[in-house]
Amino acid sequence: MGVLLPVVFSLFAAFSNALATVLQRRAALTVPQSDAFRPGLILDLMRRPLWLGGILAVIAAGVGQAAALATGPLSLVQPLFVLELPLALLIASLLAREKLPSALWLAVAAVVGGLGVALVAASPDGNRTHVALDRWVPALVVLSVAVVALAVAGLRRPAGRARAGCLGAATAICYALTAALMKAAMHILDDQGIGGFLTSWQTYAFCVTGIAALLLLEHAMQGGPLVASQPALTLGDATISLALGILLYEEHIRSGWWLLPQLAGLALIVFGVFALARSGVSAA
Repeated sequence: MGVLLPVVFSLFAAFSNALATVLQRRAALTVPQSDAFRPGLILDLMRRPLWLGGILAVIAAGVGQAAALATGPLSLVQPLFVLELPLALLIASLLAREKLPSALWLAVAAVVGGLGVALVAASPDGNRTHVALDRWVPALVVLSVAVVALAVAGLRRPAGRARAGCLGAATAICYALTAALMKAAMHILDDQGIGGFLTSWQTYAFCVTGIAALLLLEHAMQGGPLVASQPALTLGDATISLALGILLYEEHIRSGWWLLPQLAGLALIVFGVFALARSGVSAA
């Protein structure tokens, strides 16, 4: 299957997620901080129109992501979500009616250019539609343990970079796992119809991991500066999704000398992501 449809759907989802991030970040900063995991945080946020607007954007992003995963490989779709950070920066600056300095435009260009170079060089391919249970079990166990360990480590620390970084990384794992499970569920929907979709364990598993990601994200945004949480979230999601695409769905990327431009693109992305996160504008 071609790359046009998954790329278009992914870009729509990335924009919707960026809008959701800006709205949810603003809403999260209006509620009292908590030092422990607090499910009641969501109830507080539900009273904020900004947060509800962010949830609508999350739903739109979910639809776009599901369509992208149904039509393209995980290793192509999820790395495109790296664009959420520069898009969030641009949306926040528009809402705040602030001009971006040239240094931030350079960072945006680094992320966009680096992503383009990395994806063209990698040329992700493969669209396996079924993953056996014996492949899912070790992945689910390892990633679930990692999420719990990171969440506990983060919540034991006071508000600051360590807390935000741990919670951002835990959120990234949940995002990547949600995408991998959603891809399986979308193929089940295509092959078996709504009945198969509603009776598959993957459908309910991606709902659980998606809710966990949402809750962890709210605590990560409250837990410390974006310079700690956003790189962990942005880079972690793309990296883990790429690994899951290769290990679970047997997708493949170019190797050999193609690794050089891939690494160069990755270096540009890392530079741009950290520069944008340090700016703090996306938190506005």
